[in-house]
This record gives sequence, C-alpha cells and structure tokens, in this order.
Amino acid sequence: MDKKIKVGVVGIGGIGRGTHLDAWTTNPNVEVIAVCDILRDRAERASQKHGIPHVFEDYKDLIALEELDLVDICTPNKFHSEIAVAALNAGKNVMCEKPDAINNEEVLKMQQAYEKSGKLLMVMRNNRFTAESAFVKKYVQDGKMGEVYYAKCGWVRRRGIPGKGGWFTTKELSGGGPLIDLGVHMMDLTIWLMGNPRPVSVVGSTYSKFGESSTKADTVNATFGDAKADGIYDVEDLATGYVKFDNGATMVIEFSWAENIETEDRYYELMGTKAGAKWHSGYNNGKLSIFGEEQGITTNIEPNFKKSGKREQHAGNLDHVVDCLLGKAEPIFKPQQGVDMIKIISAIYESAETGKEVIL
Repeated sequence: MDKKIKVGVVGIGGIGRGTHLDAWTTNPNVEVIAVCDILRDRAERASQKHGIPHVFEDYKDLIALEELDLVDICTPNKFHSEIAVAALNAGKNVMCEKPDAINNEEVLKMQQAYEKSGKLLMVMRNNRFTAESAFVKKYVQDGKMGEVYYAKCGWVRRRGIPGKGGWFTTKELSGGGPLIDLGVHMMDLTIWLMGNPRPVSVVGSTYSKFGESSTKADTVNATFGDAKADGIYDVEDLATGYVKFDNGATMVIEFSWAENIETEDRYYELMGTKAGAKWHSGYNNGKLSIFGEEQGITTNIEPNFKKSGKREQHAGNLDHVVDCLLGKAEPIFKPQQGVDMIKIISAIYESAETGKEVIL
C-alpha cells in the first residue's frame, strides 16, 4: 500500500476513546475515517475532536464503507467475534481488543472467517510490545535460559473491580471476571515468552467474594466501564489455575479484581534449565531480574536494556498492525494463539464448575 491505512473504530468507550483513537490519530500512516458507538453522542464527540468524517450507531454501516481498510473493535467482549466475522467476511482487515471472544465457539468462528478471508486478524497483545518483553524473548530464543519448563503469572488487585454492575461484571456481556479480563494479558505474554507451546489440560478454581463490598477502589483500573449501582455482578473476582502444555511445561496462574493482598501486582516468572526470569510490577520498582549461574556460582542480575525508540504497549501493537498492512512486518500474533487462549480460559471456568481437570 502506498496510501494511508483507512481505519474505522467500533466502540468509543474508555479503551476505544482513550487509547486506540489517540494511537491511530498520531500514526502518520493512518487516517481514521469512521467511528461507531451505540451511544451516538460518544461517537460524535470523538468525531469532532479528531476530525473524523463518518459517524455511525450500527457497526454494519461502518463495515459497508468501501474505502475502509481496517475495522478496529473496542466493544464489550460479547460482540468481538460477531463484528470481527462480519468485517472479515466483508473483506476488511480486523484489529480487535482482547479477549478474542467469550467462548470456544465464538473464537473458532473468528478463526474460520480469517482463514477464508485472506485478510489480517490481530487481537490486542500489548504486553508483547515493551523493551523488557523483547529482551526476555530474545534471551529465551538465544538459548540463554535453556529449556523453559515452568512458569507463573498473574495480575492481582487489592480493590479494583471495573465498572461494578455494568458490562464488565455481567457474564453475558463480558464472558467472565478477571480471568478473561486480566488473564489474557499475562497468560499471553508468559506463553509467548515460553515459545508458544500448545495447552493440553487445565485445572482451575474461581471465587466471587467482593460483589457486595463497598470499600473504595485503590486503582485507576476500577474507573473502566460504566458502573451501575443496581446492576449485575455474576462473575468471579479471583481465578486460579494450572495449565499443562504439549512440550511438558506447566504454568500456574492467578488473576483477581479484589483480594486481601499487599498491593496490586502484574507478574511473570520463568524457570529454565540455564536461568530464570522474574518480573513483578508491584515489587522491586518493577525491575526485571535474571537468575543464572557462571562457572558453578549462582548469579543474580538486573539487566539494562535499551529502548527501541518505538512506541510501546497498545500504541506499539497498533503501529505493528499498520506495519503488517504496509508489508513492513510479519504478524507477531497468529489467530491460533487466540484460539488456544480462549480454550484455556473456558477450561478453567469449566474446571471450576465441575471440580475436575479438563483435557483440551
């Protein structure tokens, strides 16, 4: 392509308005030509702020724009698959916020539509796009960690339920609580660092203990979504689990919106035969640590790595989409990885209900 990528954004809530639109409109190779939201006033305000010519309430009208190159989906989780399939079937490329879908059936529909379309399907994996993640990925690929056979990951909050009573805490719309909301982030990053092994079995538990709590939130993340005082809270606020992979590796997971812990923490730990890696956002000033050995002596280092100069996190992921469409990069994300992710999440929910291990 020798022209700007023409983008349409569906869903102008917090993530669409505050993250995606800001990233798209500051990329010189992108022109946002349409926005869509069931609350038209939100779409109108975004249109006025960024000079976007087309405003819609129905995503089907946005997809119908002939000149549109890419549909960016920032709606509640329930609608991710529906809109992605419609866009792919219409010959549009797709960028979608995580999670890929709310269950196995819906994520497989997305994969099938992608395979038939020949278009790009990317789902947000923003944590892959940091200097620290790139360093650890190369460290593993260079063999410096040896065989990575065990990992831990999580995202835990003391008090941080997003939009209580709104779509986040309504299972029909969200698909679940922190497991499907936060779990995608750290499970994807950890599995990607491990070399993308395929999951083969899962066991998990979920707990819902804080739906009636009136304790004040201690994280900005709790401001996401639209809270409703008389709304629904039928999801978990803590999920734990154990995942086995086809290469023999295993992973322990923990995700919560609320639990009585010291502080909010995002983390992963990798254990390899030559070295291990540990990163916790809530401890040690968020520094990466590598634990290895040299000449029979154990070593602990906090590596210094240079920033690439590229934008990171969400903006970096969206820039990567543009580079893929311009032929400058190969997609870092494969739709099969999304299928595997939703299989893990669905299996943890199933295991929590049945009390049994789920074979994938």
